[in-house]
Amino acid sequence: MKQSEIRELKNEQDFKDFYLKNAPASFCEECSNITYAHGNGFLEIAKLEDLKKGQKPVEGKQTRRKFYSIVLLTEGEIEENIGHQLYHFMPGTLYFIGENQLHAVERWSEDVQGIFCMFDADYFLLCIKHQIKLNQFPFFQVNHEPFIKLSERETQMMEHLFWKLNSEKCQKTTFNDDLLTRMFLNVILLEAERIYNKQTSADIFSLSRKDQLAAQFQLLVNQYFMDKKQVTDYAKLLHVHPNHLNGVIKEVTGFPASHFIQKQLIQETKSRLIQTSDTVSMIAMDLNFTDDSYFGRFFKRQTGFTPLQYRKNHKH
Repeated sequence: MKQSEIRELKNEQDFKDFYLKNAPASFCEECSNITYAHGNGFLEIAKLEDLKKGQKPVEGKQTRRKFYSIVLLTEGEIEENIGHQLYHFMPGTLYFIGENQLHAVERWSEDVQGIFCMFDADYFLLCIKHQIKLNQFPFFQVNHEPFIKLSERETQMMEHLFWKLNSEKCQKTTFNDDLLTRMFLNVILLEAERIYNKQTSADIFSLSRKDQLAAQFQLLVNQYFMDKKQVTDYAKLLHVHPNHLNGVIKEVTGFPASHFIQKQLIQETKSRLIQTSDTVSMIAMDLNFTDDSYFGRFFKRQTGFTPLQYRKNHKH
């Protein structure tokens, strides 16, 4: 499939425009209107049955989401392509769609019920100090299965956590309330990881060679991004030519290899600006930038803000 045929969904509005007819401004009528001036990210929660009622005919249409999705299926059946695999989900399933993951809805049964949650990295970034990074959760990694099967008790627990998350989101009136909402999101992911790890099978998850290379590259970037900032560095580690690596990453993810290195650097910088009192020079040094002014230009080119502007806009 040509890249032009894959629709990029950047935020919750893109999601609504693509999937739904006459979508509401918010899926929750009781939500307050607390917002931040700049780039705080987003979190949306909806009932699957409500999404089904307003669903456009999108079967087989491929997208890449610039955000993360979690779906708890309690009734009905769902078929979706995640990456290059077709999955048939039954009740009692929790499944995940990572950022930049190739995705397509194939079929939702008429009796589908459950919970849909979507959020972006910036929203999770403000969660808690020294948080686990999103791409370290196994179900968001390309080389792991993107779902878990839940027992009846686990399904009830997850339902409770999602509606508690939604309740906190709806009732928030202060910045501290919003931080509490983000922490509930973190709890959901940690509980999901705990269940996932208990169920981890010795079976090898089947991936094409290109998908395997992309997964290995992203894992290496997570590990070495502070020291290795060039695509050639990772090509050496993977024993492939840089042009081949870049071409495969572009084909599999829709983005050049350098995008993922830069993204890790930016997320680490954002995290330190928000969660520590380190000076910009200290952060630049820790990330192995030898020139503070270059570091500032790099950050502004990626985010639209200088490091100090970003800290001022997000510090509470």
